[in-house]
Amino acid sequence: MALLEVNEVSKSFGDFKALDHVSLSVPKGSIFGLLGPNGAGKTTLIRIVNQITMPDQGRVFLDGAPLAPHHISDIGYLPEERGLYKSMKVGEQALYLAQLKGMAKSEAKAQLKMWFERLEIAHWWDKKIQELSKGMAQKIQFVVTVLHRPKLLIFDEPFSGFDPINAQVIQKEILRLRDEGATVIFSTHRMESVEELCDHIALVHQSKKILDGNLTEIKRAHLSNRYKVGIECADPEQTLKAIGAKFNIVPSTFKSVYKGVQFSLQLADKDHPNEVITGLSPYGIIYHFVAEVPTANDLFVQAINQDKR
Repeated sequence: MALLEVNEVSKSFGDFKALDHVSLSVPKGSIFGLLGPNGAGKTTLIRIVNQITMPDQGRVFLDGAPLAPHHISDIGYLPEERGLYKSMKVGEQALYLAQLKGMAKSEAKAQLKMWFERLEIAHWWDKKIQELSKGMAQKIQFVVTVLHRPKLLIFDEPFSGFDPINAQVIQKEILRLRDEGATVIFSTHRMESVEELCDHIALVHQSKKILDGNLTEIKRAHLSNRYKVGIECADPEQTLKAIGAKFNIVPSTFKSVYKGVQFSLQLADKDHPNEVITGLSPYGIIYHFVAEVPTANDLFVQAINQDKR
């Protein structure tokens, strides 16, 4: 069942068409990747869901009901452009923003204490935002976004400004929130984050949706029955020649601590990977035999290039 339904939404700014009959269905309890190049229309769509701007055509539904002003309390939005008041103290500002979301002061203070302790930032309470680094301020903004436990969380480039350690911390928190029932829309250009977090994706290009669905199912539909192979052997040149006489291979390279031959092997529909491994084993030690599954980045680039044709 979908928490968010976007039906045939269009939006123009003067002569510029930002969205052209875009439809999306975001399943409850999922992390949904909203992807696309710069200027594709992602931010316009996010602003429509947040009721910052209205669509020219189409409708949006949240939890089965037409999107309305009271739904603002059901949404937590972390924009790419951060908006904390630099001269205010961290705790004072966090309490203020929580109360804007309808939380009682006592409840907000208790929840903030829990979050600050979990993220190991309790000692920041009396610091001013201007005293914090970009990544530290980003942690505060993340907390105030999720504090009121909304049904829908929208994160636009949430890892911007984070080092790898803190990015991992926030990533774990996003997964935990999903597991506790939140639905997440996640917009980013970091395809490795899409791989690690997203259950479903939609790709928008030049104002139109060109790809969407379950990420695993999309990958399965784009499988080529090709495998990357690495074999440790005494004579790489002769080994590659001998293997090439028996199998359909093309040169390929990948990072490895082992030395030997590396290639991609195209299997026919009748071939079984176990039988192929048996056929390759006399040539040396097989240290790498992995199906070439398209990455989120591969799908992104392929879909965009096809749409340009």
